[in-house]
Amino acid sequence: MTQNRTMSITRTRRRKASISFSLAGLIIALVVSLSSCSGGRSTQVQAGGPTITVGVTKVEKKSLGRQITLSSELVPFQEIDVYAKQSGYVKKLMVDYGTHVKAGQVMAILEIPELEAQLHEDQAEIKNSFNQVTRAQHELERYQAQYKALHLQYTRLNEVFQSQPGIVAQQEVDDAQGKDLAASSQADAGQAALEAAESQLSVSKAKLAHDQTLFDYSRITAPFAGVVTERYANLGTLVQAGTTSSTQAMPIVKLSQDDLFRLVIPVPESYVRYIHIGDPVDVRVPSLNKTFPGKVARFSVDVKEATRTMHTEVDVQNRDRVLMPGLYADADVALEHRDDIPTVPLQAVNHEGNKTTVFVVGQNSEIEDRPITLGLQTANDAEVVSGLKEGEEVVVSDRSGLKPGETVHPQVVQIMQYQESSQQ
Repeated sequence: MTQNRTMSITRTRRRKASISFSLAGLIIALVVSLSSCSGGRSTQVQAGGPTITVGVTKVEKKSLGRQITLSSELVPFQEIDVYAKQSGYVKKLMVDYGTHVKAGQVMAILEIPELEAQLHEDQAEIKNSFNQVTRAQHELERYQAQYKALHLQYTRLNEVFQSQPGIVAQQEVDDAQGKDLAASSQADAGQAALEAAESQLSVSKAKLAHDQTLFDYSRITAPFAGVVTERYANLGTLVQAGTTSSTQAMPIVKLSQDDLFRLVIPVPESYVRYIHIGDPVDVRVPSLNKTFPGKVARFSVDVKEATRTMHTEVDVQNRDRVLMPGLYADADVALEHRDDIPTVPLQAVNHEGNKTTVFVVGQNSEIEDRPITLGLQTANDAEVVSGLKEGEEVVVSDRSGLKPGETVHPQVVQIMQYQESSQQ
């Protein structure tokens, strides 16, 4: 009985010792595993002791730029409803939906009987005025001929009367002088009558030109090259003059310019200072899977209080006529761009409060915690204004366990680049 109890106690002690050795082995393995994997660094055993391997990259010069993507709809550079200047019936309609027209091309012809009758009346009035001018000219020529004869007669009698007194009576000289003065007045009256007839002829011609101009509006022409996007009238439709009440006037067609488009984009207040006339803009149209070059053509120079954005327009050429009004487009607007500047990956930058630093691996392979000043920043890199020189190596791997003055083994690594996207 005693022997069996002794054997049982012995087995229990052996089992506890085995469990203790197993736990100790597990703890040692866990410590070794954590030591080898801590911070993503590897430890190399050398003669002088262990050295940590860290990933580094060199400070290099490159070009940096930022951009913002804004979305909007494409609208024609010009789009108008074409009205008639004069009321009339649609006699001919040469365009329809989708018709491309050139500037000055006739799109419709109206029938205006009242103006046609007025033109005939004006032409008759001009003919009558012309006859009056001709009659006045003949009258003036007759008056001038009479005046010439009477004036010559008076001149001769007066010369004789002055040179040889007594030969010609004073009464004859006075009568001749009176006829001369009367003929002169008659000639002046004839000249005035001619001028009045000519003035009346000018008035008649001006009235004809005025009425002809109004009649010319019966030919509805395109003010600019474009495409007809709407047609409101048909043959025989009575259209009112566009100068009348808007409730009565009806346009004939809608015309849109199709070789140039506007992309109206609302630029947020924080980016307004970067917008300049002539800045290049890439206009991407997802539905067409194409990108078109554009440029900032104009902006309102004020920020709307309701939206805190600035009205900005980008001109987009459409020479191939593939763009259409209403298409949705994304505008990639360049904000800042600088060439040949020293840069450092954002992955290497440490931020502690207002202090910005990087870990630099010096020539003796020791870590240096160096303060730097940054400028332009993108999704991947930042401009180094001060604190670093081109070619210096900065740590981009895990830096949580590193300390200034620590000796490391630098290994150049490739930095993953991220595509910057600032969608509004």
